[in-house]
Amino acid sequence: MAQPIHTICVIGAGTMGSGIAQVCAQQGFYTILFDIDGSMLQRASDNIRQQLQTLEAKKKITSAESVEIFERIRFVSDTNDCLADLIIEAIVEKPEAKLAIFNQLAEVNHADVIFASNTSSLSISALQASIPNPQRVVGMHFFNPATLMKLVEVVKGNQTSDEVADTIATLCTLLNKTPVMCKDAPGFIVNRVARHYYLEAMKLMETGVAGFEQIDEIMEATGFKMGPFRLMDLIGMDINLAVSQSLYEAFEHELRFTPSVIQVDKVARGELGKKTGKGFYQYVV
Repeated sequence: MAQPIHTICVIGAGTMGSGIAQVCAQQGFYTILFDIDGSMLQRASDNIRQQLQTLEAKKKITSAESVEIFERIRFVSDTNDCLADLIIEAIVEKPEAKLAIFNQLAEVNHADVIFASNTSSLSISALQASIPNPQRVVGMHFFNPATLMKLVEVVKGNQTSDEVADTIATLCTLLNKTPVMCKDAPGFIVNRVARHYYLEAMKLMETGVAGFEQIDEIMEATGFKMGPFRLMDLIGMDINLAVSQSLYEAFEHELRFTPSVIQVDKVARGELGKKTGKGFYQYVV
């Protein structure tokens, strides 16, 4: 049986990790945010403070609530401090990195602590096969920005127990999110469907049919909240490329999943989007 969740540890203090930590703290959970990089922790701390100040200015929370939310978050750089009922990893989209941190944390946490991966494309079944007590491993895929986006894909691997999946789905509702349960499959639901939103847009750009601004403009005019290029800048080109490559490999190099040369070039140039100040558009960092 999955245990009640009181404390949540988020691994990775990047944009997604810090956003997830803020979401958890806002809903009353004692939250630990871990990163080996002290500068990332400081940046996350500053960003969360700023986000809470914005909510305060908009009268969505009081000054006292802002203080209480921030004080629920503990920023740590030692894995021995990562003791929780639920651990959510939000680190680089590489299976070896995810497995390394989960197996390290398995040594300091008890056997029924739930391990959730925020991966957007890697196989949960493959990950859990190399982690002790694989039935407690589940996918918990948030969307960027985690503080605003309501959807969370709850992904059941081959060995994920029903109790763990149900516990995570219930937790999502407590976090004021909308859980959608799905079985483990390449790209899950959203990235499987959305991949061509990005890839076909880049094909149009590659072949000179239209420029990225024109494509964004027309897609937004038809009802999409963000055009494909603006959305890629928000997500990060490195993450978007990693997902494209993951699906391309998972589907045995199906042509329709071929990563765009534009993606590859952007990542090689370090033009990753909003987080670097330049992607398809220019930003103030």
